[in-house]
Amino acid sequence: MAYLLGIDTGGTYTDAVILDEAADAVVATAKSLTTRPDLSLGVGAAMDAVLDTIDPADIAMVSLSTTLATNALVEGQGGRVALILIGFEEAELNRAGLNDALRGDPVVFLAGGHSHAGAALHDMTEDDVAAAIADLPDGLTGFAVAASFATRNPEHEIIARDTLRRATGLPVTCSHELSQALGGPKRALTALLNARLIGMIDGLITACETHMAGRGINARLMVVRGDGALVSADVAREKPIETILSGPAASIAGAAWLTGEHNALVSDIGGTTTDVCLLRDGRPQIDPQGARVGPFRTMVEAVAMRTSGLGGDSEVHVVEGLQAGLRLGPRRLMPIALAATYYPDIVHLALDQALSVDRPAVDGGQIVIPLWPTFPQGLDPRETIVADRLRQGPVRFGEAVTTRMEGPALMRLVGRGLVMLAGVTPSDAAHVLGRVATWDADAAEKALTLFARKRSGNGDRIAPDAQHLAQMIVDQLTAQTVDCLLEAAFAEDHRNWDVDPADLSQHALTKAGLDQHRGVIETTVKLGVPVIGLGASASSYYGAVGGRLNARMILPEHAGVANAIGAVVGQVAMHETGTVTSNGAEHFATLGQSFTDQNNAMAALEAQLKSTATDKAKAAGVEDIRFTISRDIKEATIEGQPMFLEATIKVTAQGRPRIADTV
Repeated sequence: MAYLLGIDTGGTYTDAVILDEAADAVVATAKSLTTRPDLSLGVGAAMDAVLDTIDPADIAMVSLSTTLATNALVEGQGGRVALILIGFEEAELNRAGLNDALRGDPVVFLAGGHSHAGAALHDMTEDDVAAAIADLPDGLTGFAVAASFATRNPEHEIIARDTLRRATGLPVTCSHELSQALGGPKRALTALLNARLIGMIDGLITACETHMAGRGINARLMVVRGDGALVSADVAREKPIETILSGPAASIAGAAWLTGEHNALVSDIGGTTTDVCLLRDGRPQIDPQGARVGPFRTMVEAVAMRTSGLGGDSEVHVVEGLQAGLRLGPRRLMPIALAATYYPDIVHLALDQALSVDRPAVDGGQIVIPLWPTFPQGLDPRETIVADRLRQGPVRFGEAVTTRMEGPALMRLVGRGLVMLAGVTPSDAAHVLGRVATWDADAAEKALTLFARKRSGNGDRIAPDAQHLAQMIVDQLTAQTVDCLLEAAFAEDHRNWDVDPADLSQHALTKAGLDQHRGVIETTVKLGVPVIGLGASASSYYGAVGGRLNARMILPEHAGVANAIGAVVGQVAMHETGTVTSNGAEHFATLGQSFTDQNNAMAALEAQLKSTATDKAKAAGVEDIRFTISRDIKEATIEGQPMFLEATIKVTAQGRPRIADTV
């Protein structure tokens, strides 16, 4: 008998599920806390829990989805990388959000690059690259390389890549390896984010492969890409940027499999983010502009998902004003209830000390937790001071940061995934209200009691006690989730509203319609499709969301492991894209060759793309391959006659990987 093993690693939990594909049934499910920095512990615990129900030798395929890459981009985390820009001016950093994405990481400018036709604009050698990187700081984890018009000629990116690998031994991402689209700054942004994610995704895949070997699983490991397709683990290691929205894409497939619904809004709440996507005619929509996560628009093809920094572990903020108000996210904290299960003495002592004084805690009662036993080289002086205070383990925020100048240093350590903050979250509120009892509810009660002492603008406490504050937090999560769903619904509606969807979701008429206002004006607003609520905490929060939206809320069985289910019900899809360019009549270029006939050039490119896609699909285990081929031909009209400018051809080879054999 052959089984499928699906794994999903999120910010809080790692899920595992065993599917019997022949019977179309779930055999076993399990959850384990995601363990950072050693992901192998959480992955291993989740896998072991489901493998105890079957013989591991019967596993025919393992597939992995994850929100780690998505979460890292939303929270601004990842490795420290250097960006090598070839043939670009410094002003280009202000485009596509590139400067914001750098977050102070070093940039090296090199002369070089190519023209639209692929001709070199300036000579560039290995010596030029070696000299340019000589003064880069220590502590880098990788490089991103982007050259002007590298999609027309990648020669200079390849020279830089090979030189960097020989000189440093670090991973190098080239922009032409991720996208064949034009738009240098956006390609550079995509390469930068990819380089920043390599260490994180490689660690996850290694953890999974190691545990598979230890349990005697001799099966192919696949990874869910952001468009929902499956790729090999090797491809995911090289291009981890393609796993952004991997978890959400898997959740869409899981939602369709679990419910049988063909048209619905799917809302998946995790620890860090809420991901909303429209399921239409049984398939998720693909974002034609490239995946957008947080503030970044990439060149990665992915599901048209709206991802916001709202989850069960979102940080709770007090909104300034005369009346007390709350706002959640986008930063993820470790819930105090969870921190107390790991460090009970430290957390309870800190909370008891803060509660012994009848006034708000200056540091909010937050705990600073180092995630690594030692800190890396390359920290600046203030980061080093903060790190020294954490070498013995977690401490209160006020002990880790003693001056205003040290606050940004701590946040840089948080952003690099070296340190995590523990504080009040919706998960703590759910424990106080008795909706869940997974972690330390007593610690959550203390933390919310302390947090409730914060003052609004009129001097009053924001809440009389922990219970009232907990309900305020849950109500705010409901309100922000409703906004997420409304924004997605307006964006996906066929009507041209001529107003930004985010503004529409906040509009007074929309709010009146949700209230079912009845007066001289009567208004009603409701969703025209049901909402499928996914995530471990969906049942705790989404009943009120459905009520507010006047919508049918579907909370399927196994909603908490929908991502892991979706990870093993998808298909392999290998995309290959190429371009034919023209310098004039009877001059067509592609694949490094020249042609005198447009159709011959396109036929040669299509054949090569089809061959490459076929090889990759077969390597991923697909035997029955289906092809989809699209051509985008750009022409201009000159004196009434069409003139060929360029053609982009995309070939997709797809199919289910075979599961009868192990490899």
